[in-house]
Amino acid sequence: MRKLFGYFRSSAAYRVRIALGLKGLEYEHAGVNLLPGISEQKADAYRGLNPQGRVPYLIDGDISLSQSSAILEYLEEAYPKSALLPVGLAARARVRQLCSIVASDIHPLNNLSVLTYLKTELGQDDDAVNTWYRHWISEGFSALEYWLAASKNTGRFCHGDTPGLADVYLVPQLYNARRFKVPLEGFPTIARIDSACSEIAAFRAATPENQPDAPKL
Repeated sequence: MRKLFGYFRSSAAYRVRIALGLKGLEYEHAGVNLLPGISEQKADAYRGLNPQGRVPYLIDGDISLSQSSAILEYLEEAYPKSALLPVGLAARARVRQLCSIVASDIHPLNNLSVLTYLKTELGQDDDAVNTWYRHWISEGFSALEYWLAASKNTGRFCHGDTPGLADVYLVPQLYNARRFKVPLEGFPTIARIDSACSEIAAFRAATPENQPDAPKL
């Protein structure tokens, strides 16, 4: 049985959930609570699986992988049906460029470990940390909006009219942006694509609120 270790609000785990859904791949959810004071990712039981102590972590038969980008590339190669990457060298490179803006320019600066370090080691209060968070999302979204709005390859989704890998990366960042009250008026193309994704079952099923480890209100 395929098993995905994650946390309901982890944007990296969120990406993998979307991809699994788009490819129609069933999996068992294993929650890893990242909340400070609980920090199950630091427990020996989880470190025994993933010594880095991060989520997501995927077990698929004899294959075990950490790092969402590696997991997503693996899923694309192992399960080519419902491809997340388009046909053609230039098209695939464009999609990877869009993914990298999220994976390299936004997410690493807003990872839980970075935010925790800002608070505990550098003594920053919540307002300062939230300002930091909003700044790096806005910076990354400005680049994404430019590339998406300027390209004839942008369709209903980031690339054409079929959801793909760039959308998988984008949507969790929109969730984070709204959670941290990032103004989105300057990113109409991003907002339009996010709205189109929300109409697809795989994206809706992957939302943090729909995960077994999400708090029940």
